Amino acid sequence: MANPAENKPEAAPAPSGGGVKAWLPLMVTILLMPALAFVMTKFVLLPQLAKSLGAETVNAREGHGEAASSSSSHHGEEKSGKEGGNGKAKVKVPLSKIVVNVSGSLGSRLLLASLTLAGNNNELKTKVEENTDQLRDMASSVLSTKTITDLEKPEARNLLRAELISQFNSVLGGGVQDIYITEFAIQ
Repeated sequence: MANPAENKPEAAPAPSGGGVKAWLPLMVTILLMPALAFVMTKFVLLPQLAKSLGAETVNAREGHGEAASSSSSHHGEEKSGKEGGNGKAKVKVPLSKIVVNVSGSLGSRLLLASLTLAGNNNELKTKVEENTDQLRDMASSVLSTKTITDLEKPEARNLLRAELISQFNSVLGGGVQDIYITEFAIQ
C-alpha cells in the first residue's frame, strides 16, 4: 500500500504580509484625497473664481454702454473733488416706490425699489417730471424681468443701475449720469 502522507494534497502556504500591506492603498487614498481637494480648492478653483467674478463686476460697472462709462468717469471726478467741468451742482430727482412682481415667483414675491436720478443738467428735473409715467413704466419693466437669483447676485445693483441709466437716457435724450437706489426690498 501507498504511504498515507503521499495521498494528501499539499496544503497551500498561508498568505504572508496580508495585514498593513493590504490596507495601505486604502489608507493612502483616505488621507490624501481631502488634502488634494483642499489644495485644488484653495490654489486653483478659488483664484479662478475670484478672477472671473472680479472681471464680471468690472465689466458691469464700466462696460455697459455709453451711460455706464460716463457714470464711471463721473465717479472718478467725484473722488477728485470736482462736480463737473463747469462747477455745476448735481441735480437729483427722486422716483419713489416702484413695486413689481419678481419674475419666476408666480406673483408670490414682490420687489419694492425707490430710485434717485442724478445728473449735471439743470433741465433734468423738468424732463423727469414731464416723463414720470414713462420712466416709472420703464423701471417697472426692467425690474420685473429679474428673478430672485438675479437680484441676489453681488453685482445685481450695478447691473440694474447700468440698465436703467441706458433706458432712462433713451427716453430723456440723455442727462442721467447716475442712479441711486434708495430703497430695495424683496418680500
